[in-house]
This record gives sequence, structure tokens and C-alpha cells, in this order.
Amino acid sequence: MHLQLRAAPQTEIKGVLMPAPLSGLSIVNLSFGISIVDAVADFALTSADFATTDLAIEMLYLVEAKSAAMDASRKLNLRLQGAMIAAEEQAFTDTLTGLKNRRAMDHVLTRYVDWGTRFGLMQVDLDWFKAVNDTLGHAAGDFVLQNVARTMVEETRDCDTVARIGGDEFVIILPFASSQDVLESIGQRIIEQLSRPMPYQGDMCRISGSIGMAVFDPDSSKTVAEIMDDADVALYASKDGGRGRQTVYNPSLRNEVQSANDPAAPEVSAQR
Repeated sequence: MHLQLRAAPQTEIKGVLMPAPLSGLSIVNLSFGISIVDAVADFALTSADFATTDLAIEMLYLVEAKSAAMDASRKLNLRLQGAMIAAEEQAFTDTLTGLKNRRAMDHVLTRYVDWGTRFGLMQVDLDWFKAVNDTLGHAAGDFVLQNVARTMVEETRDCDTVARIGGDEFVIILPFASSQDVLESIGQRIIEQLSRPMPYQGDMCRISGSIGMAVFDPDSSKTVAEIMDDADVALYASKDGGRGRQTVYNPSLRNEVQSANDPAAPEVSAQR
């Protein structure tokens, strides 16, 4: 027999009809069958509602054990997934400043190139940072780097990427902020903030920032490596022009850099 209640929750019940020849009566043995799990939930049943010899009790124990095992497995998977995410995040993060590292920067650049995104790129180098390390120690230098990182994050947008790629070298990737006016506005704010003295244990750490800028145009034939080199040339021009300033790349800068590195012009090289 297969029965189903008319009213909700319309539980299904299976039964076996057994005739009793001597009495002329019949015995019906009803059970929830495979629906036992749903029935326990629907009617708030406990073990007291079943005979101790009822096989349904064993089935419920097995279901409970399976649920506990599945729950433990889910928790373990979540922990493993969290550990994997943490490990990946650590692999892409500069431990001192909390910024992205060079590996993360390469991934971001590759993604933007694949998407055909136009973006501005800044190379930022700290001026006089070695003097801080030499006079106040490496702890002061770490303090400066952490403050510089915070300043760069505060002066850029959430969608921008700030990466530390060397000791006192940083790269900022600014998607869609590719006009010269926008880049110079952001660069000027960063330079002004970095030029402010940083108090450290009774002393003042004084640095500045030099910036070189370039723009990646997906319609151009230039590669990311060439854009990085353009920004580096512009950074060199900022350093050579007196530090604490910014320069947007243009092709004429390469001639100036080559002239400055020309052995036939020692007075220019000595000046730098």
C-alpha cells in the first residue's frame, strides 16, 4: 500500500497488509519508508516515537552520522579554501607595506592588456630615502615606506593599483585615467604629500618623490614593457630635473637621457 496525507505536509506512508486467517482480520503495518527523514523534521519526532527494534532508528542514526560527516567535510573545505586564498593573497602582497608586489602588478597589467583597457602608468621613486636609512636606521626607513604606501593609496581611487616593486620604487596603474591633466593632478597631490616631513621618535624624516608617467593605448603597437620603459625614461627626467617633480613621457626625452648617459658628455653625467 502507498498512502499520502491530503493535508500539508502530505507525508507519504508505505504499508503492508497482512491477513489473519483465524480471526478474519487484517493487520496493516505502516511506515514512513524512505520518507522517514522528512517525517522526523515535519512532525518533530524523536526516538521515543519508534520502537527500539524499529529499523528506522538505525536509518536515522546513519542519516545523522552522514550529515555530521558532510558538515565536517564542508567546514574542512572552507578552511582549506580560506588557507588557499590567504596563501595566494600573500604571494601577491608586499609584506612591509601591504601594497601589491611586482608579481601582482604583472597580473594586473596583463589583464588590462587582454581587456584592451587604456590606462595611465606612474613610476614613483623616493628622493633622499637612503639618507633616512643611513642617519636614522632601517626602522625609520620602514616607517617612511609604510607612510608612503598609505599616502599613495589615499591619493588614488579604489580601482587603481599601487604596487611596491623595489626598495623605494613604486608603480601606480590608473585604468581610464589616461589624460595628461588627470595624471598630473594625481601626481602633484602625491608629490605634495610626500614632501611633508614625517616625525619619527623625535626626529623628522624628510623625503620627496619623483614621478615618471606614460599612457598605454590599446590601439597603439607599443607593448607593456615599452610603456614601462617610457615611464622609466620620464622618471629619469624628473630625477635629472631636480627631483620632487613629475614628468609625462614624450619621445624627445629619450634623446636627453641618451645624451646624459653619453660618455662623451662627462659634465652632464657628473651633474646627475
